[in-house]
Amino acid sequence: MSDDRPDTMLPLPPVTFHVLLALSEEPRHGYAIMRDVEERTGGGLKLGAGTLYRSIQRMLEQGLILESKRRPSPEEDDERRRYYQITPFGAAVARAETRRLSQLLRLARASGFATEKG
Repeated sequence: MSDDRPDTMLPLPPVTFHVLLALSEEPRHGYAIMRDVEERTGGGLKLGAGTLYRSIQRMLEQGLILESKRRPSPEEDDERRRYYQITPFGAAVARAETRRLSQLLRLARASGFATEKG
């Protein structure tokens, strides 16, 4: 972890932010993260396995996520899967990034580059 202050991690790479969003509701394995990101973005962002797992490794090192000990019931699980969950620090970083992006959007709207309707 680089620091205990979430703002030191900003701006987040888009993939990192999307992975944190995917893990905000529950622990997920890699393929479930890829599917969640694709669904949330309406197909606008499709993560390849290499991109995802490099991001996961970096996020583990930064303390944004951790490998989850919780697993689904054995009949719904594949023992080869690794599940990941967001840490409290990761959630704080995601909130800080959300505030940063919201501020950018407000500035863009004030400058006429974005409107409420698109």
